[in-house]
Parts: sequence; structure tokens; C-alpha cells
Amino acid sequence: MSDDLTAWLRANARRLATLDPDADDDADLLPLLEIVGDARVVAIGESMHRIHEMYLVRHRILRFLARHGFTAYVMESGFPEGRLVDDWVAGRSALPVREVLEGGVTYSMGRCQEMLDLLTWLRTDGGVRFHGADVPDSAASARPAVEAVAGFLDDVDPGFAAHVRTELLPLFDYLPADRTGIAQAAPALHAYIALPAAERAALTALVGELAERVRARRIDYLEAGADPREVAFAEHAARVARQTDAFLAAMPAGATRTYPPGNVRDVTMADTVRWVLEREPRVVVAAANGHVQRTPFHAPPFVPEPMTTMGRELADRLGDDLVVLGTTFGGGTAWLHQPGPDDAPGHSTPFTQDLGALDPRSLDAALAAPGLGSYYVDLRTADGGAARALDATRGTHNGTELQLVDARRAFDAVVHVDRVTPWHTWIPMPERR
Repeated sequence: MSDDLTAWLRANARRLATLDPDADDDADLLPLLEIVGDARVVAIGESMHRIHEMYLVRHRILRFLARHGFTAYVMESGFPEGRLVDDWVAGRSALPVREVLEGGVTYSMGRCQEMLDLLTWLRTDGGVRFHGADVPDSAASARPAVEAVAGFLDDVDPGFAAHVRTELLPLFDYLPADRTGIAQAAPALHAYIALPAAERAALTALVGELAERVRARRIDYLEAGADPREVAFAEHAARVARQTDAFLAAMPAGATRTYPPGNVRDVTMADTVRWVLEREPRVVVAAANGHVQRTPFHAPPFVPEPMTTMGRELADRLGDDLVVLGTTFGGGTAWLHQPGPDDAPGHSTPFTQDLGALDPRSLDAALAAPGLGSYYVDLRTADGGAARALDATRGTHNGTELQLVDARRAFDAVVHVDRVTPWHTWIPMPERR
């Protein structure tokens, strides 16, 4: 930790008076407007999923930005499933909110009080839409996207809808029946990889046919009186189905591939953000640091080769219309899970873990060292010794692991959270023995 960086942080860090989204006073967030400027997209990262404070940070910043022209919240969650949430937020659905969270927020990230509070505010505020940006089914299959398109086709193209329901949807019968576990994507992916190559190819062909036909008949649907919003949603859902299939189709070749990987998932998320921007003036995007960063994602040994990110795609497409806020933390406790010997396939046993000492090479350690509590800081203003010290950091923490990243290239600003704690989930914790 250099003296120059300490001095720069003490002069430039904007301390957060609270993380509570219900706080009446937002004076501590006013300097954030200088960081955001006229950008149409503010992407907020999170160091790791299922952390109480990360949910609060995103919620509080969203509320603040909603008072300054931001009208949509786009989350790292399945695109077709997000329609269920948006319908509830807009008052078009009377489903119980927990049912909405379970079915409309993927990766099980809706199973907590923090997301319930966010959705409740979205519904009562009335000015912010909800969208999922990600591939569907917790990145395990294209089925939810295909089902969404089939529901649209039932009314506007019933003959082809029947074809989808008799020829395409049955090809997803390989998916495990139990999809309730927090790790349900794992057996679903294993089942896909285990399919004979001919069955995977048939799935790819029919998903591609669906996407191209819906695109080709868009004007026909509109001239027949279909709601333009429904046509646009179905067209994008069909595109997402095809992208999801491409994302999955690359997996069986992973062990023998002799060429670099392509991150279809993050490009899909970037495409969806652009789709939302065609309908909303300014949006807040919430996803992991590794998705929002402007630079390639690299986290060996899990990700041994750098891969493009949603943030990198958006930076290329939007230029100054994008501002990226990364997150770091100073320590605390995480909520984790892993399959136990008695867990059914797709289920996992949760536990909490003290995150221990920060890696001294991390951006987290550098920002925690001055002891300033929770704050945010514009990395673009760093110069001299402070800039060199930031450039000497190796990456950001995801739990105890270090994700390699060039901080000042990856993030425009960083929100540093002093201590982190587990989310407030209704997933039961086993009793300690």
C-alpha cells in the first residue's frame, strides 16, 4: 500500500453514510452523478453472489439513479423468465411475490429478502421496469425461451406453434424432472453433454429454424394485428434461444478444442442490454464484476484463457454511454454451497465461510488499507503514484479467489464495502453438528 494511494483515497473517496436503500438522505450519493455524467448505461458489479451488502448497494444506487432519469433495471438473470417479474412489477400479475422470485429470477438469486424488497419497491414506485439479460434456465437450457416464443405463436402462427410443440419442445425431455435445487443446472448440463451428437444437432437445427422464422415473419405478425411489444419480445426470445443453444453446443468439445473459446453468454447479455436500450432512455445493469468489467475475464485455473465480457461488448458498442462500477470488500463472511454425500442431484448443502485475510495483491486489499469504511471512488481521476499503485494490483476478490483484472481499465469507479455478510435467504441452513 503506497502513501500516494492512501493520500489520494482520503482526498477522493466519497464515504457512504449507509447502505440502506430506505434511507431518506441521499446527499452522500450526489457525487455519483459526476461519475455517471450523461451515460445511458450504468453497470454495477458485485464481488460475489448471495451477499447481503451487494444486494443493498445495487438497490440503493438504483433508487438514486431512478430519480435522475433511469427507467429500467437489467439483471444477470434469464431473459424470458424476466417477463414474469416485469408483469408483477407492472401490476399485470397477482401471483405471490415469492412465486415470482422463484420462477422469474434465475440462478436461485431471487430466494432472499433482499430481492423481495427490491421487487416490492419496483412495484410500488411504478417508474422502473425489470428485465433479465442472461441466457435462460440458469444457463442450463434454451427451453424457457422456446416456451415463451411458443406461447406467442399459439395466437399469431398456430400451425408453426404446433410444429414447435410436437417437434422441438419434446427434445428437452432429457432435462431432469427435479429443477428445484440451487445447483440444478449441473445435472441438466451433464444430461445435455451426454446426449448423442445427432440429438444435439437436431435440437440446434430446430432452435435455429424457430429463430429465423420468427424474424422472417415479424412484419406478417404486425400486419395481422399482433401487439408490437409482444412481437419484439418473441423475436428477441427466439434469438436468445439460439444463442443459448450455441452456448451449450460448445461444451462437449471443450476438452478437445484447439482454438480459443467464445463467450456467447456474455455477448447475449450485451445484446439484451442493447434491446432494452431501444425501449428505455437509461438503464442500470446488475451482474458480477466478471461480467460488467470492460476487459476480458481471466480467472485461472477455472477460466484459463481470457474471454470477452458483457462490459467489453457494451464498451465497444456504447463508448461514453457506458459507466462501469466495480465492487470490492474489506472482509467478512460468505454464503456458499456444495453438493454433500446425501444430496440429491441438483441439490447442494449451504454453509457460511469466513473470507479470511485479503490477498495483498488485490484491489480489495489496496482499497481497504486506509480504513475508510464503505465508499466509492472514481478511478479515472487517479494519477501519479496513486495510479501506479492501482496498476500494481493483480485483481479483485470473488470470495477467497483472485480474479485477474487491470482495475483502471476494467472499471470507471469502484464501490468498496467495508464488511460483507450472507444474504437473507429462506433456503434452510443445516444444523451444525
